Amino acid sequence: MAEIKVNPTRMELKKLKARLVTARRGHKLLKDKRDELMRQFLDVVREAKALREHLCRQLGSVYSSFASAAALMDPRMMTEALMLPGVQGELSVTQKNIMSVYVPQFQYHAAKAADTGGAGYGYAFTSSALDEAVEQICAASTQLVRLAQLEKTATLLCDEIEKTRRRVNALEYIMIPQYEAGVKMISMKLDENERGAQTRLMKVKDMMIRAQIEARRTEREIDE
Repeated sequence: MAEIKVNPTRMELKKLKARLVTARRGHKLLKDKRDELMRQFLDVVREAKALREHLCRQLGSVYSSFASAAALMDPRMMTEALMLPGVQGELSVTQKNIMSVYVPQFQYHAAKAADTGGAGYGYAFTSSALDEAVEQICAASTQLVRLAQLEKTATLLCDEIEKTRRRVNALEYIMIPQYEAGVKMISMKLDENERGAQTRLMKVKDMMIRAQIEARRTEREIDE
């Protein structure tokens, strides 16, 4: 750890003490921020994990329904049935502030076609398995948007946690020890200078006392 090079003066000591107080206060605030970010991150990760598992099961059912429909229907007829969308979606994006981290908020609005009821095709020449698959994928669209929002939020929170952790470590292991070592060094130097000055004053006092004694002795000798 590199030491801070400063002049051992009382002014520098006062400045270092003020910096040390500020660094300790900042260290506490950053630790509190890191802990809260970790709590928020874990909540988001748990929700995203549960939602992903649910969607995996739901999409597995969708794929099974599509596979059944593909086996029962003519491929050309199935392609024509799925050519036109029966649902039009609108995605709006806003932001939310979580501990100085701006995370996205997705709002998905789906509007079904009035003439087809949201399927996009007629029901006369299609399989019920295809109808079920289309309904399931439409129902899962909102949850997919929610999952995308959660995973993006988790990524942003993870980046901010890493930045905050580095700042906390820099304060805890570099800056605060440097300031403490600087305060200790200046205090020891000032104490040493004070002891040296006191020692010199005592020597001067002793010299003055001896000079006075010698002067009095000389006066007595002269008087005799």
